[in-house]
Amino acid sequence: MSHPPAPDPYSMWRDALAEVDKVFAPPPRLNRPVGGCTYCTAESELRVLGGDPADVPDDLLGHFMREVASHWDQDQYAVLWRRFIPRALRRWGPEGNDSDPSQEMGRLGLHGARLADWPAAERAAVERAFRALLHIAVTDGRPHEEITELTEGIAHATGDLEPWLAHIAGLTGPEADAGVIRLAFGWATELLWEELTFTWWYDGDPRLITAWLPELRARIASFTVRHPRCKNASDALIAIDALKAAGGAPWLYPYDMRTLGAPALTQQT
Repeated sequence: MSHPPAPDPYSMWRDALAEVDKVFAPPPRLNRPVGGCTYCTAESELRVLGGDPADVPDDLLGHFMREVASHWDQDQYAVLWRRFIPRALRRWGPEGNDSDPSQEMGRLGLHGARLADWPAAERAAVERAFRALLHIAVTDGRPHEEITELTEGIAHATGDLEPWLAHIAGLTGPEADAGVIRLAFGWATELLWEELTFTWWYDGDPRLITAWLPELRARIASFTVRHPRCKNASDALIAIDALKAAGGAPWLYPYDMRTLGAPALTQQT
């Protein structure tokens, strides 16, 4: 039985950006000049931030996105983010220059711009873009650590991890299979070694991933039948089973190799 082709995540991303541009045009208006900490942001820069969002230089935009919420007038902070979100998303996307967006995305969370309280159409457009970003990340071959950072940032921004785990599990196609297996093995191993943590999302609980990983077992087992030589898949099953049994990691922690007295590798010249 043939299956429909998996959707192209890059087309989904372009469509999501078009929707964001539509929903946020024209940009939300400010009711007064931008207020903020003039120790960290010069008054001249505050004036620029209050002008046309398209005219704000990239470095100043990055400064705003990284600066903590308490350095801006509370009632303006969410409005500023709503004005800049089309550009912010592009910075976080595949053609942007932001390798780890998790800190910046977190500024949209409960203690920042409160994305959850934005108008429904705006929130839906941003979350649609997040789904496309996560789809690209899982399927483009990047290491699981980078997917972890992106997942943390999105979950922090929206206040919930579980919908994004469900989104990852629902991705289809061979690239998605490969990405889900890499991610499952990486996450299960880090959980076994007690290394999986969120850097900026202090309210986030990685134990939700512990409960989620066994849901992938049947999918990974099916993949191993089709690809019996895939070590990532077979090791992912071993790691998930060990995690479920709570019996500890089945492999030595890498640094423990030093205790075995292994000779140091020498560089060949």
